[in-house]
Amino acid sequence: MMTKSDPTSFKMGAYISQPTGYRAFIPSELPPKPPLLLEGDLLMLHSDADRAIGRLDAATQLLPNPDLFVAMYVRREAVYSSQIEGTQASLTDLLEYEADAAAKGVTSDVAEVVNYVAALNHGLERLKTLPLSLRLIKEIHTKLLEGVRGGALEPGEFRRSQNWIGPAGCNLNTASFVPPPPHEVMRLMGNLELFLHDNSPIPPLVRCALAHVQFETIHPFLDGNGRVGRLLITFWLCWKGILQRPLLYLSDYFKRNRQEYYDRLQAVRDASAWEPWLRFFLEGVRAVATEASDTARKIQEMREQHRAILRQQPGGLAVLDRLFTQPMITVNQVKEILQRTYPIAADLVRTMENAGLLMETTGRTRNRIYAYRPYLALLGEDPALRQSTPVNPPSASTGSENEG
Repeated sequence: MMTKSDPTSFKMGAYISQPTGYRAFIPSELPPKPPLLLEGDLLMLHSDADRAIGRLDAATQLLPNPDLFVAMYVRREAVYSSQIEGTQASLTDLLEYEADAAAKGVTSDVAEVVNYVAALNHGLERLKTLPLSLRLIKEIHTKLLEGVRGGALEPGEFRRSQNWIGPAGCNLNTASFVPPPPHEVMRLMGNLELFLHDNSPIPPLVRCALAHVQFETIHPFLDGNGRVGRLLITFWLCWKGILQRPLLYLSDYFKRNRQEYYDRLQAVRDASAWEPWLRFFLEGVRAVATEASDTARKIQEMREQHRAILRQQPGGLAVLDRLFTQPMITVNQVKEILQRTYPIAADLVRTMENAGLLMETTGRTRNRIYAYRPYLALLGEDPALRQSTPVNPPSASTGSENEG
């Protein structure tokens, strides 16, 4: 990332000593001055990422019901973003809960993921009538923390006390990073809102990259900043019409490259290292959009193959259609779809199980749940493994939070 004169001529901000002795980082307001310019291979990378988003939009149009694809990506994003925060719930756990909540019950980890889905869907619905704003950000935050870990830390309110980022047991003087003091938060968030709305000639993906760094640096809430900051990327792209459907989620990319993600954010603050951050961000956009396009194509091909298998089975196509929106299902739910007896529903489930379409996941003799395994495998979740990606839980301190 280059400026008109010096790559580091725009300072991200400065560490300022506070009255009680610790040093907090106060970021400069956006947009950068002088403006950041895309040049050379970074310009090519931006073009590649932009084209990948266009291909993703085009690929989803080929699906019979793109909204079903969106619904699954929303769930997957909820799982990956929550895992960055230390949540252990997998996509399989979430889908089992949705398939049979009464029998499965809900753990605290699953509750956090359920809240994330609700917050994401709430934000997308509100964007139809409300611009992306501080008001909407607070609403999303309230939904995210309702009744779960962090729920006592002023959901929906910008913080009125100092927070910090670092390992368990650290304090303001030993933290990895101390965001701006609380009296600066409203001013900085107001500037960020203006930046999200202004019409300065900054490429949309660059604007997203800058805004994400700024939000995570301000850390305006006592908890949930990483999840809200990642949601803002997709919300802004959808609000501006750059994405026709909310399918670009970077949490999986950030999770797979978590240490680099943290390092790139911190390097911007410490050394105004915009170019490495922007390259990391754009590579993520390109990779995630390309993967989602390929997945959409493979799902369409798989759907046709499975329809051919079930075409002669009474009610088989109706059950298959349901599996694309609810890929874990019970015999009683199949019975409701077919409007037939339980034995008939059980026979169809057995036929689909023998064909390799369904797999029982619980090991129970009653209240059994069946996964549409080939579909979930395309989404990167094989229910046969029954495990989450290991993650390190965030600090239990109320003042300390992981970067994510």
